[in-house]
Amino acid sequence: MSKRIEDYGFIGNLLSCALVARDGSIDWLCLPRFDSDACFSALLGTEENGYWRIAPADGDYRVTRRYREGTAILETTFETRDGAATLIDFMPLAQDEEHVDVFRIVRGDRGRVAMRMELALRFGYSQTVPWVRRTDFGLRAVAGPDAVELHTDVDLKGENYRTIAEFSVGEGAAVPFSLCWHPSHRARETAIDPEVRLEETASWWTAWSGRCRFLGAKAHWRDAVVRSLITLKGLSYRPTGGIIAAATTSLPEEIGGERNWDYRFCWIRDATLTLYALLTSGYREEARAWRQWMLRAAAGHPSQLQIMYGLSGERRLNETELTWLAGYENSKPVRIGNAAYDQLQIDVYGELMDALHVGRKFQLEPSRDAWNFQRALLENLKRKWARPDKGIWEVRSGSRHFTHSKLMAWVAYDRAVRAVKDFGLSGPADAWKAQRDTIRAEILENGWSEKRKSFVQFYGGEALDASLLLIPLMGFLPADDPRVVATVDAVKRDLTEDGLVLRYRPEETEDGVAGGEGTFLVCTFWLADALCMIGRRDEAEEIFERLLSLRNDLGLLAEEYDPRAGRQLGNFPQAFSHVGLVNTANNLISAARPAARRADEQG
Repeated sequence: MSKRIEDYGFIGNLLSCALVARDGSIDWLCLPRFDSDACFSALLGTEENGYWRIAPADGDYRVTRRYREGTAILETTFETRDGAATLIDFMPLAQDEEHVDVFRIVRGDRGRVAMRMELALRFGYSQTVPWVRRTDFGLRAVAGPDAVELHTDVDLKGENYRTIAEFSVGEGAAVPFSLCWHPSHRARETAIDPEVRLEETASWWTAWSGRCRFLGAKAHWRDAVVRSLITLKGLSYRPTGGIIAAATTSLPEEIGGERNWDYRFCWIRDATLTLYALLTSGYREEARAWRQWMLRAAAGHPSQLQIMYGLSGERRLNETELTWLAGYENSKPVRIGNAAYDQLQIDVYGELMDALHVGRKFQLEPSRDAWNFQRALLENLKRKWARPDKGIWEVRSGSRHFTHSKLMAWVAYDRAVRAVKDFGLSGPADAWKAQRDTIRAEILENGWSEKRKSFVQFYGGEALDASLLLIPLMGFLPADDPRVVATVDAVKRDLTEDGLVLRYRPEETEDGVAGGEGTFLVCTFWLADALCMIGRRDEAEEIFERLLSLRNDLGLLAEEYDPRAGRQLGNFPQAFSHVGLVNTANNLISAARPAARRADEQG
């Protein structure tokens, strides 16, 4: 059985990332990009697929771990019969995209601890065993375009296509290791001082996290918000400003199931809530970079707007199955790429329009080009909004008239009307208002079920959907509208397991994929937001505290949670879960809640 998803910590350097298990093993490593082929992963199979473990040679030890305060530096302390040692893992910020490093420093705390290092390098998603040779600094491994160097002073030996080192560390001493990637045709600098890089990395992260403006009275709320913001920053790609949805691919939504997707891309859908999380927390530079990534990625003919793009705005994200990988706890298939990229999902128009509206409300620099592009998008949406689509959850079955998709079409025209009214931008506001009113009338007629006494997932159906919780947050209806209250109550009553919200019930929605899934954490944050908006703050706070309790010991969240098994599910760490945490915390502490500001009265 694999390690549990919550057994992992996350380190990154705004170019790439690694997951570090409680036992000191890096089981997932992407170099140099989050979605790079220069990747190994015991996480998606076995140790034959590559890993890098540093732990006491004697397996009888106790583990505690933590992040250094305000940083992405992970410290794992091993206590043995002979003493204690701390493993410090971090990735320093790179000066360029062609040099990416992972540093691991073993520091003696007391006594003397015998340690063992094992490194199994595998490239190409674990398919390629590189050519390894010894050097005066350690070893160099090369396979095609990729080269990795291991720098260390300890003696190394080869054993069954692995590199082994046995050493000990005493109190006050430190034994460093650095794994350095670079293109195989380029030279690598050899002057590396781990302690200097550690202090530089700590200083940078401390200064960055110190900019957080969250002022909640509860200390553990602030700690949770800061950790979520650090995680979001770690999931960002510094060269372009893009923020990936998660650090991994194919971690399952159901153990042993086939709902295994690649989330190492950037979704337009995430834009608005991410902007809120960044802007309300004081991170204008990151919000500006994310908005600019979005505008570059979406640029082009409006009819070609996609729901998601690569880190640099790549459009072709072809989905491939990696048949040589067994998958996490035998959950197959393992996929790279995501076929949903070319689906029609009407809501993306509303998300993009709303995100740019948010930027204006928070006084990010205006962009004439952005407004011209938005106007062109609305012309394209006029031809598409009435069509059935695949919806927010990217179903792989037939298209439907999803209520949420129509809601976001309404949002697109609503934000355009407000842009003219509130910001003096030019455009046919009367025509847009008429289109907005047409869509609103259709939703009220077809998206509401008298039988269920709730809005429903799609026209003509009776199934519930967590995206219906966004109706008041988007400003479509006032929070105190009886239909809103009834829908929130219906979701809370009929679409939860142990108080946590499902996206929908797969047995009620033919989504084209077999099996079930866990509860969606961001949807449960939405429930807390909706309850807060309708005046039931105590219920909202109770849900929020419950969600905080589901984080792992390092404060990290995956995409989903299985309340029956008591474990996290899905790709990890999940940006949207942490975005939800930041926004709900702000909603609960602020009299002028971000959700309420987003949903002010129609223009």
